[in-house]
Amino acid sequence: MAHIYIFSPSSAVRDKAAFRRGVRRLQAMGHEVELDPAVLASHMRFAGDDATRMAAIGRAAASAADIALISRGGYGLTRILPGLPYKAMARAIERGTHFVGLSDFTALNLSMLTRTGQITWQGPALGEDFGPASAPDDIMQACFDDLLAGQGEGAGWQLPATEAVIQTRVRDAVLWGGNLTVLCSMLGTPFFPAIDKGVLFLEDVGEHPYRIERMLTQLLHAGVLSRQKALLLGQFTQFKPVPGHDKGFKLATVVEWLRRQIKVPVLTGLPFGHVPTKVLLPVGARVDLVTEGRDALMVWGHV
Repeated sequence: MAHIYIFSPSSAVRDKAAFRRGVRRLQAMGHEVELDPAVLASHMRFAGDDATRMAAIGRAAASAADIALISRGGYGLTRILPGLPYKAMARAIERGTHFVGLSDFTALNLSMLTRTGQITWQGPALGEDFGPASAPDDIMQACFDDLLAGQGEGAGWQLPATEAVIQTRVRDAVLWGGNLTVLCSMLGTPFFPAIDKGVLFLEDVGEHPYRIERMLTQLLHAGVLSRQKALLLGQFTQFKPVPGHDKGFKLATVVEWLRRQIKVPVLTGLPFGHVPTKVLLPVGARVDLVTEGRDALMVWGHV
């Protein structure tokens, strides 16, 4: 049985039914679920005002939980990055707490890496992944269980059959990344990691391919992409195409364009993003990455 602390560092929880289902499911798995006192707080669109959410992160760090799991993403972390309790979170991680989340949580992942060098995780959120009306995804659940058991050592996936095979070999590179929009919003700030020769992974939701290309262009012109050993593209979902205007411009167009701009391998199909099937990824861990035909394997060992 694990101790899981649920906190809300970003947007307010609006789907209370999914929240309750998520808590019940974790409890049914035998876990001790502790709810932050402000987990359901609401201030405008946020889960409490800035001070409330910073205090919640501090309580998560002090909880001695095995996993500190966000209730949901949304927006709110970038505006409080200067005030986060980095030393307390670093001590919590050293004692064995894993901070887990995605989407807006990318801001915490990257700022923690910049300020402390400690590993935090991109993974599920309570409502989105443990609280849907259907059962949680088996792969997500297995990866979550592996983290709890200290057994997660890597992630594998198959590259899409529609793309040419790209043979890739990367050794001992820092894994970093997360939500593309959040990551781009941190560029040029003291919270953006200066990672050279890393493995950068990206995902997003609700962003049309032209917006994805525009953000990738920003990273390209800033020199971020060319400094990496590999770029992994996860799932880009829930956008609305404009058939009468796009004229064939789609996500595959963006990928093809990107590969012409940089010599870095660009691998797609990573099972991560705002989708049910997602792996857990340790931001800041050193990884090896290899492809054999269409099979891709990324290994970080025990972290």
